Amino acid sequence: MKPLRNLLLPLAAALGTTLLATAPALVHAQDKRLETLVVANEFGPNMLDVQGVGANRPAYGVSWIVYDRLMSYGRKQLADGSYSYDFTKLEPELAESWEVAPDGMSVVFHLRKGATFHDGSPVTAEDVKWSFERALAMGGFPTFQMKAGSVEKPEQFEVVDAQTFRLKFLRKDKMTLPDLAVPVASIYNSKLAKQHATADDPWAANWLKTNAAGGGAYKVASWKPGQEIVYDRFDAWKNGPLPKLKRVIQRDVPSAGNRRALLARGDIDITFELPPKDFNEMAQEKGNVKVESTPIENSMWYLGMNNAKPPFDNLKVRQAVASVVPYDKIMQNAFYGRGVPLFGGSGVKDGSWMQPTAFKTDLAKAKQLMKEAGYENGFETTISFDLGTATVSEPAVILIQEALAQIGIKAGIEKVPGSNWRAAITKKDMPMIFNRFGGWLNYPEYFFFWAYHGQNAVFNTMSYQNEKLDKLVEAARFETDAKKYDQEVKGFIDIAYTEVPRVPIVQPMMDVAMQKNVQGYTYWFHLQPDYRQIYKQ
Repeated sequence: MKPLRNLLLPLAAALGTTLLATAPALVHAQDKRLETLVVANEFGPNMLDVQGVGANRPAYGVSWIVYDRLMSYGRKQLADGSYSYDFTKLEPELAESWEVAPDGMSVVFHLRKGATFHDGSPVTAEDVKWSFERALAMGGFPTFQMKAGSVEKPEQFEVVDAQTFRLKFLRKDKMTLPDLAVPVASIYNSKLAKQHATADDPWAANWLKTNAAGGGAYKVASWKPGQEIVYDRFDAWKNGPLPKLKRVIQRDVPSAGNRRALLARGDIDITFELPPKDFNEMAQEKGNVKVESTPIENSMWYLGMNNAKPPFDNLKVRQAVASVVPYDKIMQNAFYGRGVPLFGGSGVKDGSWMQPTAFKTDLAKAKQLMKEAGYENGFETTISFDLGTATVSEPAVILIQEALAQIGIKAGIEKVPGSNWRAAITKKDMPMIFNRFGGWLNYPEYFFFWAYHGQNAVFNTMSYQNEKLDKLVEAARFETDAKKYDQEVKGFIDIAYTEVPRVPIVQPMMDVAMQKNVQGYTYWFHLQPDYRQIYKQ
């Protein structure tokens, strides 16, 4: 019999060979894992076209990494060590530089040399012109968004040469340049899009809903609506530092409990749509998951009332509703304290934004206002909310329903599927809604331009009209005197908070839960992660 040592030597040699052969494969697998980010959220994009009418918030995220804009915002570190975009700093993206004319009435952009779309064709000033013309022509949100920066007419766009684009200003507007750094101002591959245009669809809206024509840092590798969207890095991207992540897999997982479990097990890397209760608990747990939270600037959850129809065209009815809303209960049971209260203040004293209203829960006052309004016996109505936000909206709406019953208002609850919510609010026929709105450009007059101004944009969900408020908003947009500006802002906040077409409730938090090895997350105004900045270690 051979000694045991002699028997084991060949086995050890064989194992050593196997381990050596396996080691590169293990290293490759580890590298691949570090280069792939797996995300899970309640629902994904309803289309791939941010300029498409009815595009939802996840569609903003598609545009942010699949398309480029002429410019973007900088980045800053906050006091708690987390990162946020920097609204005060514009940086090059597709345009490597720009100059504002001496008279302040135009700007010239110089496109980055060598920039291409995903199909390899060069990005030209013609593509910029076509993309901006398309945004104006699409109607609805894209058109209103461009108008917010005084970009309103095709005559403003000029192709100087293949690499140079001029934007002519209609007026000197501080929002014009910042507005070119938002998702709607994405640059499309016009030649590719035109191949799919028709006489009835000159802007290829139908094709671009399900197909991308961008040149951003990531390409859409596949998209299964309602299931997942997969992005692959565009290695030829030249409009910024090449992302470290080679692939992003973003899955639709409707159940919040399942998303939390997947995160806890390490099956996903990041999620940013969980109930506040879950974020509260995870922030206190010790483990491999971390939570980053940022107050969402220029944003509020509110109870909106349709001012165009009875009974909410009656000021005292609206004030009665604002006086019976159970604010503290909503903060505790729907938001779990995660947010900044927008109620219980002492009145509008200056132009600071955001600030709380003076309303608080006062049942006796609410009953008296209903009596003065001629609705002492109450009425029947409905409260609608986006089912995609049910984790917060449903408990809040149930509490509001119970409170309204105390002043004779019998309110049924209508749950609108998330994919239909934007279309539903566009119709403006719902009596009451519980909703969230945030303004991309961080100015109070921008928020009010969208949410209260008589132009009646899609986000003026209450169909509110007040000429005095309109004039103050318009004046503030172009005011250069700091003292006058403060008074103008104070004026339109005071009107809105007195007439309460919508009842402000809370400034929400942007909460994101991720594995501890996920780095580089940055808060952005459009509330979608910039995967170009994220990496794993």
